[in-house]
Formats: sequence, C-alpha cells, structure tokens
Amino acid sequence: MSHTLPAPASTSVRRARTRTYVMCPPTHFEVAYAINPWMDPSRPVDRHAAHAQWLALHDAYRRLGHRVELMDPVPGLPDMVFAANGAVSAGHRTYGAAFAFPQRQAEAHAHVDFLRSLGRAVARPEHTNEGEGDFLVLADRILAGHGFRTSTTAHAEAAVVLDRPVVSLELVDPRFYHLDVAIGVLDDGRGEAPADIAWFPGAFSAASRELLRALFPGSWECSEAEALTFGLNLVSDGLNVVLPREASQLATAVAERGYRPVPVELGEFVKGGGSVKCCTAELHG
Repeated sequence: MSHTLPAPASTSVRRARTRTYVMCPPTHFEVAYAINPWMDPSRPVDRHAAHAQWLALHDAYRRLGHRVELMDPVPGLPDMVFAANGAVSAGHRTYGAAFAFPQRQAEAHAHVDFLRSLGRAVARPEHTNEGEGDFLVLADRILAGHGFRTSTTAHAEAAVVLDRPVVSLELVDPRFYHLDVAIGVLDDGRGEAPADIAWFPGAFSAASRELLRALFPGSWECSEAEALTFGLNLVSDGLNVVLPREASQLATAVAERGYRPVPVELGEFVKGGGSVKCCTAELHG
C-alpha cells in the first residue's frame, strides 16, 4: 500500500537546474551473468530495443537542456551502460568505485580514465563501493546505502574524500540491492525548496526507516508494486522527473507535489537490474 503524506509547503517553487550527466551507450549490453535477483542470462536482451530506449533517455535529457557527456563502451563489460555505478561526484571532488563482483571491477578503471579526461581529480577508493548506485548526493549531505554492494567503511572514506556528511542507511531486501533503486531524489535541496525524496520503506531496516522519516518528513513512501517497476530509479533536475513509464502511480504523486513527470521506456535494462538512474551519473556541482 502506498502512503500519501503531506507534501512540503514549497511545491509551488519547483525549478529546474541545468545538470551535467554521464552516460555510456549500450553497445555491449547483455545479461551474460547473474549478480542481482533481476538478472537471468536465459532471458535475452533485445539490443535494437535497448539502443532505442537508451537513445530516448539521452534525448530526453538534451531536450530538457542538460549536458550529456558520453563514455566509450568497452567490449567485455556489458554493464558499463549503468554509468551511475562508476563513481560519485560532489563539487570538484570525485570518489571512484570499487565493484563488489569481479565481473564489473574493470569498469572502475574506465570511469577513472574518462573522468580524468574531463579534468576531474578522482580519488581511488580503498573500500568496496558502487558509486552513485549507493551514494545519493544532496546539497548538504550524502545518503549512503550498505548491506549488499557498498561497505560502511566506504561511507567513512567517501565522507572524507567528498567533504560532505554521510548518512548511512541499511538495505535489507536483495531486490533493492542498491540505494538508487530504493530512494529517488526528487529535489536535492540546492534551490529554494528543501530536499525531497520518494522511497520504499520495505527496502530498509527499521532503524533506517525511522531515520529517513525524521530527515524527510512528508516524503513520498511508495508501494512495493511501484518500487518493483524501478520507479524510484529516477533522475530529477528539481522540476522535471525522468522515471520509468510503468511507474504511473509515482508519476501522479510527483505531479501532485509540483514536479513534471517525464516517463520513458527502459524495460530492456530492467533485465540487468537497472533503469533511469542506473544509466545516468551526475557530475554534481
């Protein structure tokens, strides 16, 4: 059951802020192994459909006025399309990834090389973490997930590297193995409105649920069914919320809170355990 809690008083001042995103074309995308509950190598990816869906997402960002930097895909690394996992950036600082599974570990080096080519200084991690998969950047803090892919020692390391306080949140449902499939940041709090999130309580431990409700009173708590559409794996610029087309209930909810939903179809990528946010890294200013 979903819960409609009081919307923040500032819904009338939603404003978009121009963003810089990093994406990687799905040239080599396939489900060649299973490292999360969504992956089944017996279910083939339609590569033509995947390319069309990815391009529609890319074009949606461009139409909204955002800048998109493109990484070159690397043969043998089918999950590189999930660009959010390769690092996390806040201000001029970037903290690199160290993937939990050997199938993805070489991606970290490709991200470091690419981000350094953009002129960013990247700190290589000593502890296991999967970038923006488990780190969600807000104006004054970073929400950080642990339990499946990212260690709590990486939370402490990220706090030092990124010079931001980190709020640790425990994930307990393996279907929501990354924080960015359990929480969607609707407003990062950099503008006139306070930080605002949508989230699925069932993905978190009791202590983390209590903490999130204290930090974000009035936040949208979505149903399990809506969370399973990957609806929370969204990208927002503070006004426009790009989210999976299947998340119709969430689209209605965010519209009622003053945002503009921008539905897209990314069904092929759900076969790999990701959707909008997984395909999108942000170079947070």
